[in-house]
Amino acid sequence: MAPAFEDETASETNFSDVEQLHKSKVTVVGSGNWGSVAAKLIASNTLKLSSFHDEVRMWVYEEILPSGEKLSEVINQNNENVKYLPGIKLGKNVVADPDLEHAVKDATMLVFVTPHQFMEGICKRLVGKIRGDAEAISLIKGMEVKMEGPCMISTLITDLLGINCCVLMGANIANEIAVEKFSEATVGYRENRDIAERWVRLFSTPYFMVSAVQDVEGVELCGTLKNVVAIAAGFVDGLEMGNNTKAAIMRIGLREMKAFSKLLFSSVRDSTFFESCGIADLITTCLGGRNRKVAEAFARNGGKRSFDELEAEMLQGQKLQGVSTAREVYEVLSHRGWLELFPLFTAVHEISTGRLPPSAIVEYSEHTPRLNVLEGSAQYC
Repeated sequence: MAPAFEDETASETNFSDVEQLHKSKVTVVGSGNWGSVAAKLIASNTLKLSSFHDEVRMWVYEEILPSGEKLSEVINQNNENVKYLPGIKLGKNVVADPDLEHAVKDATMLVFVTPHQFMEGICKRLVGKIRGDAEAISLIKGMEVKMEGPCMISTLITDLLGINCCVLMGANIANEIAVEKFSEATVGYRENRDIAERWVRLFSTPYFMVSAVQDVEGVELCGTLKNVVAIAAGFVDGLEMGNNTKAAIMRIGLREMKAFSKLLFSSVRDSTFFESCGIADLITTCLGGRNRKVAEAFARNGGKRSFDELEAEMLQGQKLQGVSTAREVYEVLSHRGWLELFPLFTAVHEISTGRLPPSAIVEYSEHTPRLNVLEGSAQYC
């Protein structure tokens, strides 16, 4: 009987090995405020879900703290990102890794969450270094503008790395999710619903409700463009124009978000703007996001202090997205002759660069667009 017992044990061991091989390995590329919160969410689920490896790698752009210690080492010692998410435990299964290539090695699910202006460089470093069967998701709110036109970050990832990329956007102020206040988010996917549902399971918790919609560009553009509207809302707050004005700015901003998205991509769905990634994200960002906060300070100073200066002073190393996105949107509008169609987007960029005073944010109402932008479609491209 002994040989039979040995064979059975070997069989169980082999089965366990096969099971381990089929478990998904997750790496979070980015470790700022939102990246750290994303790692916390994911890590709580990989411990519970048998289809995932427990360990979650988190790539950390290495920094030396005032204490002289390396940020990655402190994160691993304390289980806490003391610079970008102090006071919050990430989960003992989160491992900070300052080596980008090592962090993504063998990962089958890649979560990108860095400032959008760094993504092209990161992707180029990863070419040929990731698994061919890896899946990606972008939590990045922004876009690249190239000679041939605008390029969404999810498209940049797919083009440079040759892998499918979904997106996750929503009304997600990171510090509130970190302390487990209820929030929602939207996963945008292209064709594979099963992959979308896998991302939903990976991120969903009792306090973070995630749903999926088949509209990558719509979801991603909502997350990108709302930061431009939040800059406008901050100007209104800094000038103490009141809630009526702010509500009007938000409504018109949503109209321009929808029109711009549908002009670029006719596949964008109207219903997407009523998901968490749309109206909910717009509201929360215009009420409490960092773009609104810094834009308020910019307006209070009469535009005499630059956004770069205020960002460095107020955000402790975090990056604004709204100002750079406003510039990128302006480049698209200017190149395609659409400036008159989007007076709010245009005004935000011109105020941010000092061409107009902050008070000009309400003067766009004197200008009537040549076309009904609400009915915009790709035919105007």
